[in-house]
Amino acid sequence: MRYWLPVNASDQQVPFRRTVVSYVQRGERMTVGQQRAWDQYWPDLGTEVNALPPGPLDTTTWFGRSAPVVLEIGSGMGETTAQLAAAAPEVNYLAIEVYKPGLAQLMLRAEKLELTNLRLLRGDAIVLLRDHVEPGTLSEVRVYFPDPWPKKRHHKRRLVQKSSVELIASRLAPGGVLHLATDWENYAEQMLEICQAQPLLRNRFEAEPGGWAPRPDWRPVTKFENRAHEEGRVVHDLIFERV
Repeated sequence: MRYWLPVNASDQQVPFRRTVVSYVQRGERMTVGQQRAWDQYWPDLGTEVNALPPGPLDTTTWFGRSAPVVLEIGSGMGETTAQLAAAAPEVNYLAIEVYKPGLAQLMLRAEKLELTNLRLLRGDAIVLLRDHVEPGTLSEVRVYFPDPWPKKRHHKRRLVQKSSVELIASRLAPGGVLHLATDWENYAEQMLEICQAQPLLRNRFEAEPGGWAPRPDWRPVTKFENRAHEEGRVVHDLIFERV
């Protein structure tokens, strides 16, 4: 199937063939609490990407206000996402994930924290960005600890590729931020190389050793990060800005 990928915020387009996705479908069995959260909150807080009407997602209506939009790709079980949304009530926080129990768990966390600035999407982030996000409208895109697909033959399944970064960059507003984090060395190097080569992006920390960003104090420590430290892997953050 052939898609069209904008190369910048203008109307210029180039053909883009997407043949693999970066995720795998997992089981959907939920705990009693997760099922309750899904039944109670999903109709208001969540939607399936493939159920969205054609055209841009109307975040102003969905959130009930106009505010900067932050998109987190791959929210997992939602521990980090809930804390980040709670720490920034002034933004409209969108989280997209394919794992249904993870989204349900995130809604449980949102309930506990009484969050009002969080909305959830289930499905393919590339489809969301390509078909339902207007160019130049996101204030930030966050991708924390995406599946590293460590085997070389699977690297093509990694989320951070030239085409995906090109798409993300086109959707960021001028001055908007792409923030990446990973504990896999060769994936970090791949991310850095791809982002450095994207003309719409500038490394905010290019003067730092290696071009890596200092670890932000406000990014919560995840179980993946703790595991990385236990196993002797270094966590790299990358923060790029839309020019």
